[in-house]
Amino acid sequence: MAELLRENDKRTHYATELSAVNVGDRVCVMGWAQKQRDLGALIFIDLRDRSGIIQLAFDEKTDREIFDKAFSVRAEYVLCAKGVVRRRGEGAVNKNLPTGEIEVAVDEFRVLSVAQTPPFEIVEDSKVNAELRLKHRYLDLRRPDMQGNIIARSRISKIARDYYAENGFIDIETPNLCKPTPEGARDYLVPSRVHKGKFYALPQSPQLYKQLLMVSGFDRYFQIARCYRDEDLRADRQPEFTQIDTEMSFVSADDVMKMHEGFIKRVCREFLGKEITEDFIRMPYAEAMSRFGSDKPDIRFGYELTDLSEVVKNCGFKVFAGAVEMGGSVRAINVKGGAKFSRKEIDSLVEFVKSYRAKGLAWLKWAETGDISSSYAKFLSEEENEAIKAAMGAEAGDLLLIVADKNKVVFDSLGALRCECAKRMDILDPMDLKFLWVTEFPLLEYSEEDGRFYAMHHPFTAPMDEDLEYLDSDPGRVRAKAYDIVLNGTELGGGSIRIHSGEIQSKMFEVLGLSEEESQEKFGYLLDAFRYGVPPHGGLAFGFDRLVTLLLGLEDIRDVIAFPKVQNASELMTKAPSAPDAGALAELGIAIVNEE
Repeated sequence: MAELLRENDKRTHYATELSAVNVGDRVCVMGWAQKQRDLGALIFIDLRDRSGIIQLAFDEKTDREIFDKAFSVRAEYVLCAKGVVRRRGEGAVNKNLPTGEIEVAVDEFRVLSVAQTPPFEIVEDSKVNAELRLKHRYLDLRRPDMQGNIIARSRISKIARDYYAENGFIDIETPNLCKPTPEGARDYLVPSRVHKGKFYALPQSPQLYKQLLMVSGFDRYFQIARCYRDEDLRADRQPEFTQIDTEMSFVSADDVMKMHEGFIKRVCREFLGKEITEDFIRMPYAEAMSRFGSDKPDIRFGYELTDLSEVVKNCGFKVFAGAVEMGGSVRAINVKGGAKFSRKEIDSLVEFVKSYRAKGLAWLKWAETGDISSSYAKFLSEEENEAIKAAMGAEAGDLLLIVADKNKVVFDSLGALRCECAKRMDILDPMDLKFLWVTEFPLLEYSEEDGRFYAMHHPFTAPMDEDLEYLDSDPGRVRAKAYDIVLNGTELGGGSIRIHSGEIQSKMFEVLGLSEEESQEKFGYLLDAFRYGVPPHGGLAFGFDRLVTLLLGLEDIRDVIAFPKVQNASELMTKAPSAPDAGALAELGIAIVNEE
């Protein structure tokens, strides 16, 4: 039977605040029973709270009623225990616990809440399937590693608030009920009861509000902001997520990058104990794509792309020569030591690149013994084969992997393939942190399907001054004053210097296919604001969930979010989303149409 917490039951310590220096002290601890061990004349209970575990001891000196109560305790009972800290008996020290030298000899004891047997054990590194864990997330969050993740997130949040406050940023909240955004991912829409037939959107980011705050003269803005995008999920993406969002006035791209680089260095120093003194590498987009096939390259390892187009453009192998003739390219990576891959493993790599729309993967395996096997060598002359090996710096033990196709397919497939090979070669250390800035992105990207340009980042990004002249004549050539910060192949954050000229902003809308009327309808409030004096400004937003995930060396952002969604954007614990009440729909003036 559960007991009430009494007025004089005041916790004096968390479990791991106790140590040998507390021997002889009378203490009160509270938490959950991790496990109970009945040794007949002795009972031990491991009491767990958010800090860790302390052992409770009950022996022949313990009051019989208390001893019997301890005997009844099962896993996850909620307990209050008072007693005196003492050293553990000879040979009973547990060196794996911070509190392993001591225990509490209990003389007052209450069971505050009883518990059913949980559907899985509350232990670190649980192998229970994710669906069961998320269905009982409140239990999953009791596990020490999960609690550690959430507490770490809180610590990093505080570092962010302290850093930006110290650098003159003002913490300002922006609305969560906004005007729908016509560009980018799909919005989550919220119906208005007062304005029937009209909808708010949940913000994909505070982008326009923070720009307007610069127009308002706040100079430096900061917010840990909740954002929402109705898009498909993956390991590093959720429909609702958190950004460390900033904006600065009277700055260049260099100013913004230095400010946020300082934040990352501060986090590494205070949270990880790693001192980073050197400046982060800055790499133009074109170089990142050419060397790594990705605008978020992982630079912890080699396997860089080599362009073989000139070497093979006149060869007799139509797959290679044809790709160059059609305006594409032939590029390759050299997986050093990759000759250890079996033919079955190489075949799986062939299938891997097909998921990136590559038609196939040519390969050459040069065994340590000197034997060479290849999928393409027989179609080329000896001179052509030797030229490829020379261009690739190949030697015994290497595996050459080649893709011939349109440039986008070549970059996408090889960019992903080099990372996949690094994983299979087991050469990646998650705590080997390699940061870099990718700069000079294209301002626009052309969609063959839609026959129009789209903003690569968003339509408020400023073009580089020297490329302004091409906005009308050659929009695809224009580079942006945009920059992404990348860590180990993951984009941590992105930003840009914004357009602060109403004339250039209107021109940008025109290039994107928006008429003057459409621009006014969708962004009239921004264009109106631009008539009243706009400072040059720019900013950046970090994906906070991703940042915490990577700093902890984890793979799934769900492990740093208290109550995440699953692949279909539902929450298993509360079973959200759910069907609305018919009366609520009527009040909103909404009817659900059956698709059948």
